Amino acid sequence: MAGGSNRVILIALAANLGVAAAKFVAAGITGSSAMLTEGVHSLVDSANHVLLLYGTKRSHRPADAIHPFGYGRELYFWSFVVAILVFSLGAGVALYEGILHILEPEPAGDTLIAYIVLGIAFLLEGWSSLAALRTFNAARGDTNVWAAIRSSKDTPTLIVLLENTGALAGIVLAAVGIWLSHWTGNPVWDGVASVLIGGVLAAVAILLIVEAKGLLIGESADPALIGALRRLTEGHDGVDRVHDVMTVHQAPDQVVSVISADFDDAISAGDVERIIRDIEALVAVEFPIVTRIYIRPASTPDRAGGDRSLIQGD
Repeated sequence: MAGGSNRVILIALAANLGVAAAKFVAAGITGSSAMLTEGVHSLVDSANHVLLLYGTKRSHRPADAIHPFGYGRELYFWSFVVAILVFSLGAGVALYEGILHILEPEPAGDTLIAYIVLGIAFLLEGWSSLAALRTFNAARGDTNVWAAIRSSKDTPTLIVLLENTGALAGIVLAAVGIWLSHWTGNPVWDGVASVLIGGVLAAVAILLIVEAKGLLIGESADPALIGALRRLTEGHDGVDRVHDVMTVHQAPDQVVSVISADFDDAISAGDVERIIRDIEALVAVEFPIVTRIYIRPASTPDRAGGDRSLIQGD
């Protein structure tokens, strides 16, 4: 999963660097506020992709005494930072430039250059979006798009996909704003397009902030994985019943699980330890995404009052 996400990020980074340079040149020639906004947007996206690559690398550091569960959630921290940057820099600059251009409109220069740059940008963003969409669709399977977005744990791919969707919408709005300014002779439309781009980016950023916050706090694994862990444990000789299967994502490809189970009263403590080792070995083979699993005997259903830091899988 990490390799696929890195490939998506690298493609998006290459596309955005080229697009940002072209947009800034076009903005300098045409004086278009929407084009300048789009240039800033692409530059912010490029910086965000660098942060995601950094976060991905940091998240795979091995566990140590200070962080015994590893550094997986660092990826979610940097994803949250990226979402904040999209909102503050991307949307903020777009709204500022748009309002400024509405209050003090300036006629655009050579619009042909702007259209050419926007066309190239649309193709490059589309190439990046297709790469992210293929990775996203492979992970979501038959789940509908909205549910897959809400349940996705692969924040780098999700960020690239949503950022690119916002970028494609922004390119269309910028083109329409420049065309309306030229057609009506009123440059205010260019500023209006910039404000609308800011609105799109703000909406994307808020969605990313909500998703990143949830993962940073801790979200359970897919229900299918929880059910599989329950069946594997219950199907093992010596296990009478499984009460709780609790899981939490440390990173897109790192899950920690705690299982509370009843064991046959007729077996010894040594047999219980052997069964637990067997189950842990089976989980390691069948579900490598579960990087840590803790199985604790319980003679009655779990009543650990306030210990609900992990999400119950019942």
